[in-house]
Amino acid sequence: MSYDFPIFINGKMQKTKDILEVKSPYDGHLVGKTYRANENELELATAAAVNGFQRTRIMPIYERAAKLQQIVEGIKSNREEFAQIICEESGKPIKFSRLEVDRAINTFSDAVEECKRIRGEQMPLDFDPGSRGRWAVIKRFPIGPILGICPFNFPLNLVCHKVAPALAAGNSMVLKPASQTPFSALRLAQEIHKTEWPDGAFNVLPMDSRKAYIPVKDERFKLLTFTGSPEIGWQLKTQAGHKPVTLELGGNGGVIIHHDADLEYAASRCVLGGYYYSGQNCISVQRIYLHDTIYNTFMKIFLSRVQALRVGNPAHETTDIGPMIHISEIKRIAEWIEEAFKEGAKILLGGKSEGTIFYPTVVSDVKPELRLNREEAFAPVVIIYKYKDFENALEEINNSDYGLQAGVFTKDVSLIFKAFDQLEVGGVIAGDVPTYRVDQMPYGGTKHSGMGREGVRYAIEEMTERKLLVMNL
Repeated sequence: MSYDFPIFINGKMQKTKDILEVKSPYDGHLVGKTYRANENELELATAAAVNGFQRTRIMPIYERAAKLQQIVEGIKSNREEFAQIICEESGKPIKFSRLEVDRAINTFSDAVEECKRIRGEQMPLDFDPGSRGRWAVIKRFPIGPILGICPFNFPLNLVCHKVAPALAAGNSMVLKPASQTPFSALRLAQEIHKTEWPDGAFNVLPMDSRKAYIPVKDERFKLLTFTGSPEIGWQLKTQAGHKPVTLELGGNGGVIIHHDADLEYAASRCVLGGYYYSGQNCISVQRIYLHDTIYNTFMKIFLSRVQALRVGNPAHETTDIGPMIHISEIKRIAEWIEEAFKEGAKILLGGKSEGTIFYPTVVSDVKPELRLNREEAFAPVVIIYKYKDFENALEEINNSDYGLQAGVFTKDVSLIFKAFDQLEVGGVIAGDVPTYRVDQMPYGGTKHSGMGREGVRYAIEEMTERKLLVMNL
């Protein structure tokens, strides 16, 4: 089927003269169309969000919770439809598309509960005679209209990670989905609209990325929350004016596998973490550091499992590796691998492409200063290194501009806590890969990987502000 999704402004589905066609990353067929917003629609949506906030900011908790639960039920009831949309517009294998829908259900379910837990505190102030009889109340208030900008790789769940906490906290929002994958967000808007959420309090505007700077600069928005590339994220931050900004950006996830690890389990997790959605995941496994005593054993297991991955049409139930989002990404990663090869790297597996599919690739002996190691690959490519000393492996993971998450496989608790203490990342995953994420946990990075944290509870903290009331009795 071919989709036709109008944009969503002020509680209404609208069409514009600027048609945006979305084509399959796998074979180029027309998935459907939506419409780009121009400056006029953007102004209408922004004004609607300002007006909608006057209703959401006073919406009682029971009403917010009930409507959020309706959204949960709406996604559940249309699970397969959402999964098919994700699969078609993003090229994500259907079995993983269904998992993304399940995660979106979980994210909104968490929001149902967290909207009931936005609590303040009481503070005594009579610490000296001049403050006798005084005390304070600290309460969290919704921050106001929020601008959300989302990437293509999780077109539903990463949208939910912005929308669910914003609505739970009583904010309004204008959301810009990725131009490659706008349908998931627009289909979500339909479910939100069914709850009779206040008109204007949620708007979805596909638009030319070059126009995204217009709302970013607009002081009517009280927060910018962005997930995407570091280059664009940091540029937008400079344009955001006085408003706070949360950035969830890139990574080049490192994994340490020590000599006491369960190698079968570690290998299976590294395969999933490295090649899930063709590595188009900011916490994908990109660098594996193996203790030299287990190198040969691990590599035998790992390479055999990578070779067993099924490549092909993402609509097929058994497909593990589908297309990358665009042919330009194929050319980019091929160039990086060729550069590393010329500098002495060894291609142990893969390194080739067919159409928009890049075959699962394993590379060793990549010099640390090369782009394949230094930058975010965002492709089905894993680099292998050896180490002798655990401390050196920690140093190598830290030898990066990124610091999102890292994985450590060892049974030695002292080494786990050493990694926790020394790794310059937002999350250390013991006994698993950096790709592990449960949607309730605080998620975010250090260095070039961003600022702020997601996870509904933690995003609500970013999307509310404390206000102090001092009582002089």
